[in-house]
Amino acid sequence: MRRTRILTAVLALAAGLLAGTPPALAAGSAPKTTLTADTYTWHNARIDGGGFVPGIVFNRSEKNLAYARTDIGGAYRWQQSTKTWTPLLDSVDWDHWGHTGVVSLASDSVDPDKVYAAVGTYTNSWDPGNGAVLRSSDRGASWQKTDLPFKLGGNMPGRGMGERLAIDPNKDSVLYLGAPSGKGLWRSTDSGVTWSQVTAFPNPGNYAQDPSDTSGYASDNQGIVWVTFDESTGTSGSATKTIYVGVADKDNAVYRSTDAGATWTRLAGQPTGYLAHKGVLDAKNGYLYLAYSDKGGPYDGGKGRLWRYATATGTWTDISPVAEADTYYGFSGLTVDRQHPGTVMATGYSSWWPDTQIFRSTDSGATWTKAWDYTSYPNRVNRYTMDVSSSPWLTWNANPSPPEQTPKLGWMTEALEIDPFDSDRMMYGTGATVYGTENLTKWDSGSQFTIKPMVQGLEETAVLDLASPPSGGAQLFSALGDIGGFRHTDLTKVPSMMYTSPTFTTTTSLDFAETNPNTVVRVGNLDSGPHVAFSTDNGANWFAGTDPSGVSGGGTVAAAADGSRFVWSPDGTGVQYTTGFGSSWSASSGIPAGAIVESDRVDPKTFYGFKSGKFYVSTDGGATFTASSASGLPSGDSVRFKALPGAKGDVWLAGGASGSAYGLWHSTDGGASFTKLANVDQADTIGFGKAATGASYQTLYTSAKIGGVRGIFRSTDKGASWTRINDDAHQWAFTGAAITGDPRVYGRVYVSTNGRGVIYGDTSDTGGGDSGGGTDPTPTPTGACTVTYKITNQWSGGFQADVQLSNTGSSAWSGWSLGWSFPDGQQISQLWNAGFTQSGAAVTAKNVTWNANVAAGSSVSFGFTGSWSGSNTKPASFKLGDQECTVA
Repeated sequence: MRRTRILTAVLALAAGLLAGTPPALAAGSAPKTTLTADTYTWHNARIDGGGFVPGIVFNRSEKNLAYARTDIGGAYRWQQSTKTWTPLLDSVDWDHWGHTGVVSLASDSVDPDKVYAAVGTYTNSWDPGNGAVLRSSDRGASWQKTDLPFKLGGNMPGRGMGERLAIDPNKDSVLYLGAPSGKGLWRSTDSGVTWSQVTAFPNPGNYAQDPSDTSGYASDNQGIVWVTFDESTGTSGSATKTIYVGVADKDNAVYRSTDAGATWTRLAGQPTGYLAHKGVLDAKNGYLYLAYSDKGGPYDGGKGRLWRYATATGTWTDISPVAEADTYYGFSGLTVDRQHPGTVMATGYSSWWPDTQIFRSTDSGATWTKAWDYTSYPNRVNRYTMDVSSSPWLTWNANPSPPEQTPKLGWMTEALEIDPFDSDRMMYGTGATVYGTENLTKWDSGSQFTIKPMVQGLEETAVLDLASPPSGGAQLFSALGDIGGFRHTDLTKVPSMMYTSPTFTTTTSLDFAETNPNTVVRVGNLDSGPHVAFSTDNGANWFAGTDPSGVSGGGTVAAAADGSRFVWSPDGTGVQYTTGFGSSWSASSGIPAGAIVESDRVDPKTFYGFKSGKFYVSTDGGATFTASSASGLPSGDSVRFKALPGAKGDVWLAGGASGSAYGLWHSTDGGASFTKLANVDQADTIGFGKAATGASYQTLYTSAKIGGVRGIFRSTDKGASWTRINDDAHQWAFTGAAITGDPRVYGRVYVSTNGRGVIYGDTSDTGGGDSGGGTDPTPTPTGACTVTYKITNQWSGGFQADVQLSNTGSSAWSGWSLGWSFPDGQQISQLWNAGFTQSGAAVTAKNVTWNANVAAGSSVSFGFTGSWSGSNTKPASFKLGDQECTVA
């Protein structure tokens, strides 16, 4: 996980994209930009997971209320009715991209509507901003923020330890936060609004993964790593007296206060030589359980122990399930069954081979059983079965030899939680997904329990490139960090497998032949093996090419318009070209190593390149390049450019950095000259999609700042005017790596994120364009209809509802508009899978492009969140156009 996630952020930062202000414009040099808006619905192209989930938090007082945190992709809330996760931090904006790294979460057991998140991605210079504590009184639907005077590290070493943020279970206005980087322990007494350092706390920690690392990443002091309250030492409304704190210090790992945080002492008799990753308290039996590792994780850890501390007597007991000499991993995941507190579970999180290990005890750690064990090496027997049919790529298309199996039980398993209300449900995080079971107690009866992915809705991939071909079975090709990428033939379904033959750890670039989309090429990173692969069947199957000498990484690649040749700019060597499928490569001349390369989408012998402010053109299939005389382009290398399909020499270039050239440029002469668009302040990506109805030019899409506003924009008139198509609730932090429209569906756009996967949006505009053309009226359906209105979640002042509209007539609908009135003045705050308007109590929900057609006997669904006060009575009637629907 680490390599790509660091790289994406660092490239953005190095380019200056995420700090500062746009370059000043001379007075009168640019016209005032007027923005219009459009209603879009946003979804993920389903992958389900794809990244590290270091924390899962169940609320201790409300059943089925759970949260998950990710290292770079935000936070999520569990939705029991659908058994999916709902993203909570999509509102994080471009300038605060680091706040999608969640170092800790806390759910309030006194007031379950309240949830807190400590956010910040890196503690070194890679993240220019400080950390913050976010607080929500509506379960993460909206947030308020308190900035901290130090950085937090959701993607730093040690991020699987915790939880570093904790709420006093007796007086929930009191919170504690353990800080990294030697900043100590912090406390809030006003529900997270203000924070101050606990100056009485004696030890800010001293452990760093690698003190010699000059980047500041591995050399950072991992600090205070968890806070645990003993709820039995307090009463409702009064601060809990006894608090335990874990510190990244191998000699002094655990401290305690018995006077509500006024004074602190090192726990006497504690083990040394290890870091305490977790401290979980069983207040009923008076035991503090601790999971120890010799390293901070989440990757490293060679030795570990489990200890139990008796809070009444101060007795320490080594309850490790295996001898120290037999560990080659550390312990981290740790949980107690709150229904049966003598039941404890732990993980060997850093057991990469042959598999992770999960341990279970039903007698407070006196004896243990394992999730799997050897019969006679290398054969093993499992207490579980695994069903990954919902995410089949989790097998990695592997065929390992025993004792390895596929799919694996996991790795980096630092999050492990038994549902406090259900002894049969357990969830745990891995480096790729969230796994869980709903029949865990079969473990104790000797029969096998079933493990399945419990990850739908949680999308955590870093997206490096996107391509949507004009024909063929693939709707979308994605280049992803850590899991390579996917060919989506249906955006609503998880693909069966990532790209294979070869399987890159990270795909850095991909392309298809514009006039022959069956030909596809991708390049990427692989520890050993080729770094380039080809497909001749629209990405369904792949075969490896041959690397030229010196290649160390994927770089960028371009396919000729007809697929007859390719140009590749790999890491480690100069730009190369080949005819055919890469059995041999020749060095291109006239273009520097590391240049970004693209192809003309009409002329198969024309390729383009960019490096350090210079644009390069080849007209002989990539053999030789000539520097263009175009000037005024961005001086750095944070640039993305593309050639327009169907028009030779039509090139758009986006990029730059604050304080220098930054924006969007257009060339119609193959890069000989470029014109900067005066109405675009900054731009970082450019993509093309199907033209609007009546438009003669393809639709443009960009992640940009236009009219002083950062967002995702669309233009149907060659950049003369722009429509912002996202909103403040859908910003996804950094979206500067890639964007593309869909050449087959007007208005559909695919957006890259750094940790929230592939986002795609569909418009409520039927294609009339962005310059006043309007949209076609929704046809009035005929025939009978039935509506099911269901409130799926409700909390103080807020609720979530699902609406299903069924066509119970005999004729298909080619569009629909459903109206109702709220009886208690409820207000919709966000609605998905439909467009909507609300005036007073009256609401109208209309189809979007992709769900306009509803066959007889079929149904369509949409959902929304809203606010209420007093009562939240369901609407009594619904109208489809002018006709009443049956209410189910």
